[in-house]
Amino acid sequence: MYRDVVAVAKSMYRLSMVQTLMRLAYLLGYFSGHMTKIMVDYMGFDGSDYRVHLNNDLAFGVLMYAVTTASYLDMRRRGFDVTAVRYEDLIVRPLEMCRVVLEFCHLPVSLAEQAARAFDVDSQRNYKLSKSIIGHLKEPQLTPQTRTELNELLSKYGLPLIGESGVLEGTLSCL
Repeated sequence: MYRDVVAVAKSMYRLSMVQTLMRLAYLLGYFSGHMTKIMVDYMGFDGSDYRVHLNNDLAFGVLMYAVTTASYLDMRRRGFDVTAVRYEDLIVRPLEMCRVVLEFCHLPVSLAEQAARAFDVDSQRNYKLSKSIIGHLKEPQLTPQTRTELNELLSKYGLPLIGESGVLEGTLSCL
């Protein structure tokens, strides 16, 4: 599952306000690209290609998006049969998308209504990552300068730029 890159970046920033290790990575990333390499290595990827000096509060989230999205696209290019689901599609059309996902997985489509109801519940409720906590935290704004910096980062990894269609190849759709 993937999401709009700017939404990911803003969400990661809010998350860093309550996750100490992530906040430390944000702060140290302003000083050294070595920190982003360490974080990507920690995620199980080769961080050598992801040594990035974080210029702004959205860069870390965009980098995390780049790592996972580039990995997904690389798997597809190498012939792995992987498929994606776009979070925004699930939110806009939960019932229809649940049907598509269940059908794709060869599961009973009759479970779609029950699956769609799960979107009405905060999966992180009663935890410090709940929407009621991090949803109120201030997020950084996407300025023209920030957009340019983030698009340079996305371009480096061959990913769709901010403002372009962010629908990846192999994405399930109900349209």
